[in-house]
Amino acid sequence: MNQDAAQENINTNLIPKKLIPPYMKALSGSLGGIMEAACLQPIDVIKTRLQLDRSGNYKGILHCGNTIARSEGVRALWKGLTPFATHLTLKYTLRMGSNALLQSAFKDSETGKISNHGRLISGFGAGVLEAVVIVTPFEVVKIRLQQQKGLSHELLKYRGPVHCAGMIIKEEGFRGLWAGVTPTIMRNGTNQSVMFTAKNSFDVLLWKKNEGDGKVLLPWQSMISGFLAGTAGPICTGPFDVVKTRLMAQVKQGGEVKYKGMIHAIRTIHAEEGLVALWKGLLPRLMRIPPGQAIMWAVADQVIGLYERRYLQT
Repeated sequence: MNQDAAQENINTNLIPKKLIPPYMKALSGSLGGIMEAACLQPIDVIKTRLQLDRSGNYKGILHCGNTIARSEGVRALWKGLTPFATHLTLKYTLRMGSNALLQSAFKDSETGKISNHGRLISGFGAGVLEAVVIVTPFEVVKIRLQQQKGLSHELLKYRGPVHCAGMIIKEEGFRGLWAGVTPTIMRNGTNQSVMFTAKNSFDVLLWKKNEGDGKVLLPWQSMISGFLAGTAGPICTGPFDVVKTRLMAQVKQGGEVKYKGMIHAIRTIHAEEGLVALWKGLLPRLMRIPPGQAIMWAVADQVIGLYERRYLQT
């Protein structure tokens, strides 16, 4: 009986009763966001140009990239990098931190474990929060900069992120920075709900890694889990992303806009361009988001894993 009790006590001690503090999750996400932005900005520019192409000027990803580099210079593939990098850093900081805070509400008080439905709800909440606070205004500025053709400042309406934001506020009011907020909420909420749940599941399934166990995944292991977790979202949320881009890019002409909201935009695009148009830019999204998640998690897991090993498993 004493041996059984001792064994049970050991097993209980092995169960993680602590979670990573939200501030550490936030820090790990910000560092991962910086690395992701530096690597994948050209793919994001190509995705935006393809989504805004209504006349078929670009024949595909490679043609679009070559056309931009040839006609506007290679630097044009990094248009909008400043708002993109800032946006990713702040977005991942808020996403990872708020998700950790929300997950604490679903944590089992005895084992410290979180159910899958708790991860889904926490992920959706984190996605909604980041969409409203950070993603929408930054993406409006980024998309307005990316849709401009050429590099000559004299020929461009927006001369940089700050100037662009100021022009939008002057011409369209503060609400102009939140154009497309509804489809952005739907896209990010769904994406993060799926991503956080899938990432944890893949870690457990592939590498037997549980949060708080002190095990530090190798970077390539984190990249595989992150890549797989980041694949489902773009397929499910393609229409939301196309509509978001169209709503953010449009400028009022004489007080009128082409798309009056998310539902109207979906119906208009479907009627004028066909159903497939609602998934325009899907391939470059799949070229950017899963690799982006792979890069971000490779960095974040190292930061989180080292913290677990040093402070939670002493």
